[in-house]
Amino acid sequence: MKHSKNILILVCLFLSLSACKDKTQKSNPALASIDFLRGELLLCGDGQFGELKFSLSCSYETRSAFDLAVAMLHSFQYSEAEKAFVKVLDADPNCPMAYWGVAMSIYHAAWFPPTEKDLIKGSKIMKVAKELAMDDKQRDYINAIDAFYTDWETIDHNTRAKRFEKKMEQIYIKYPEDIEAAIFYSLALFSTRDRVGKDYKNERKAGKILESLIIDNPNHPGIYHYIIHNYDNPVLAPKALETARRYAKIAPSSSHAQHMPSHIFTRLGIWEESIESNLLSAESSRCYTEAAALNGSYFEELHATDYLVYAYLQKGDNLNAEKQYNLIKNLKALYPANITAAIYPITAIPARLALENRNWEQAANLELQEIDLNWEEFPWQKAIYHFAKALGASKIKDFDTAEQQIEVLKKLHQNLIAQNDRSKVNQIKQVEIQIKTSQAWLSFKRNDLKNGLLIMQEAVEIEKVTSKHPVTPGNVLPAIELLGDMLLELNKPEEALVAYEQNLKVHPRRFNGIYGAAIAAKQLGDNEKATLYFEQLLELTENSNVERPEIKEARKFIGQEAI
Repeated sequence: MKHSKNILILVCLFLSLSACKDKTQKSNPALASIDFLRGELLLCGDGQFGELKFSLSCSYETRSAFDLAVAMLHSFQYSEAEKAFVKVLDADPNCPMAYWGVAMSIYHAAWFPPTEKDLIKGSKIMKVAKELAMDDKQRDYINAIDAFYTDWETIDHNTRAKRFEKKMEQIYIKYPEDIEAAIFYSLALFSTRDRVGKDYKNERKAGKILESLIIDNPNHPGIYHYIIHNYDNPVLAPKALETARRYAKIAPSSSHAQHMPSHIFTRLGIWEESIESNLLSAESSRCYTEAAALNGSYFEELHATDYLVYAYLQKGDNLNAEKQYNLIKNLKALYPANITAAIYPITAIPARLALENRNWEQAANLELQEIDLNWEEFPWQKAIYHFAKALGASKIKDFDTAEQQIEVLKKLHQNLIAQNDRSKVNQIKQVEIQIKTSQAWLSFKRNDLKNGLLIMQEAVEIEKVTSKHPVTPGNVLPAIELLGDMLLELNKPEEALVAYEQNLKVHPRRFNGIYGAAIAAKQLGDNEKATLYFEQLLELTENSNVERPEIKEARKFIGQEAI
């Protein structure tokens, strides 16, 4: 296999543990009904996931395996983490923390909620674990994750996540010397954060805890990883830059660890480092896909590709953006098939390629990728496709198509609301912004200029108080940037410049944001500011494969100013 030489199977570490499965099931028949993930660990690279020592591992013989499992858990290598915890469980079926580890591996605290199958599995695991003998501290950890699985049939995910957070807070306070308690508490805070608002209360609290641990734990993957997640917003991102640059070096064998720094690079407009980060992540993910013989691409590859395309587009590099899209546009299957981060890029990437280049005809004629999933189960992701078509159709004055697409967006919005899932409030708001933006441009292009501008301003106000969804590098197009475009068409360059500059504060070094600011300044007759922005655009696209007309315009303007 192409990547075989990069796969590290930890034979020596687990050789003595591998023969324990039959003995485990005989000693506790209840375990036989649980569908544990088992098998060799498939780790690309040199198997490095950072350094930690969790004092609650049970026997000396399983300590290294347990610590590796926790390290993988901290980098969200959930499948491999579960397999490692199960090896510990098979070797020591009376170790309560091995059961804790499996339950944590299927919780996915920072990601999508567990499936019904996972919740059933977690409940069974907790039932066995709670019957074991254990000390008070182990009991506290078991009770914390058990609080998430208890009554899952009748109590919603967010309430149970909050129960887990409160339990972890109690452990954090009770055992101040326990580093893992502090780290998992910070993760719990992130999982229960306000996903729409921009106060970042939980994120600040978690970040403060994690920052206090760095000096004494310089190679701990969880500390660095969760700082990035908690600071992945325009306000706190500058605090995480050095952390982001360090994390990938701590856990080089994790495709997720290779990708995560780009969340901060994207927030700060550091496109070159974002590209480097995601090229490594995508390659690592393809390595895992091949090693695991998956039916379809591993979701981390698509997640990394979404960030890659976004970064290349901000550098004006359509050639490389298209090249990355070509690697995934003919996919027929994903693994796992229900992950938001895998499905989002399928609609977002082609929409970005058309909309960022203002190719309205292309946007209006997008086709939904044929892939092995039911699109109706993913209204948020599907909405992106219909938004691109609606906006593109309005721009080319195909009003019938625009109206049709807006009606579809409204239905998808209602589908999301009907799910009554608080974890999807952000998605509901994003689709609401898309509806208003589409309506605004439809009215505007029909010469109802006043109403179009009013609706566009409403979309901007919603966007101002709505956080970015964590799986995306950014909205397909920022509403405030589109407001700037509308104001330019209304011959209001002064107001347009204000909108573009506000946009650049939140979305620094965006190609279209900088270009729009340059044009607004030029129309105002402020040649000094226009030159500043055009120079930024040329600097942004330096060493890129750029054929965009905006660059020719920038060079022409600067050349004329130099005469």
